[in-house]
Amino acid sequence: MEGSDPPLSMPDPVRRLGVVGTGTMATGIIEVAARKAIDVVVWARSDQSASAVRERLQARLAREVARGVIAEQAAHEVGERVSITRAVDDLGGCEVIVESIVEALEPKRVLFAQLGSVTGPETVLASNTSTLGIGQLAQVTEHPERVCGLHFFNPVTRMELVEVVRGLETSPATIARATAFAVQLAKTPIEVEDEAGFVVNALLFPSINAAVRLVERGVASAEDVDRAMVLGANHPLGPLALADLVGLDVTVAILDRLWAATGDPALVPAPTLRRLVAAGRLGRKSGWGFYRYDGGDR
Repeated sequence: MEGSDPPLSMPDPVRRLGVVGTGTMATGIIEVAARKAIDVVVWARSDQSASAVRERLQARLAREVARGVIAEQAAHEVGERVSITRAVDDLGGCEVIVESIVEALEPKRVLFAQLGSVTGPETVLASNTSTLGIGQLAQVTEHPERVCGLHFFNPVTRMELVEVVRGLETSPATIARATAFAVQLAKTPIEVEDEAGFVVNALLFPSINAAVRLVERGVASAEDVDRAMVLGANHPLGPLALADLVGLDVTVAILDRLWAATGDPALVPAPTLRRLVAAGRLGRKSGWGFYRYDGGDR
């Protein structure tokens, strides 16, 4: 049609990816990309974190070799594609950079300002944030149109979905590049607007909170609430067992952010969640949450 914008061309495959972060999510993104023959540059803030991400990746690949999922030579080649640096300037040649650091606004804003200063206007800067606003990160860069969200799910090596988040100023070219990159990783992308919780967390965490409140009111036990959703709604895992898997501290933090963003009283974390977190019962990672994972009684 006359006057309409020309269609965007298909972006070239990403050959060099930057990853900022050394935790579980970052390691998963690193592995998935390296297994797709992408060179990955990891920016680590300390020698300790650099060693930790290398050890975590090697341990993961060794398990995959032992299970017969990947050949030993292929695992070696994956490891060779990953370089770890302490210099942010080394990210300058990356076509896409994914941030996966602590889920807090100010550290991310400081980071995006740094990334904006060492990369060109063609580099896509993506955040793996699950709840924070993409626009709040984009505004500290000189080119907010190249900032987007790429929300992966844990474990990255198995979870197929990626939420591609469009900020207020994110360009169509950036979304096209980020979407094509997700497909390159054999993921299924969905495009979402920059709203608190995006799609998955906006639906998931209110349902977890509602499940906790059912237990608080004595409607059903934790076991029966979970059993109801597994057998009655065909969920693979009940909401309380899922909260234990995510981490009850993480669950509370996400609900707090959703509450702050929306003002919806249904998102105020249930008192039981706060009590369990205060007692150190964080779920699977601490050995005890709604259920016990350390061999003790519930």
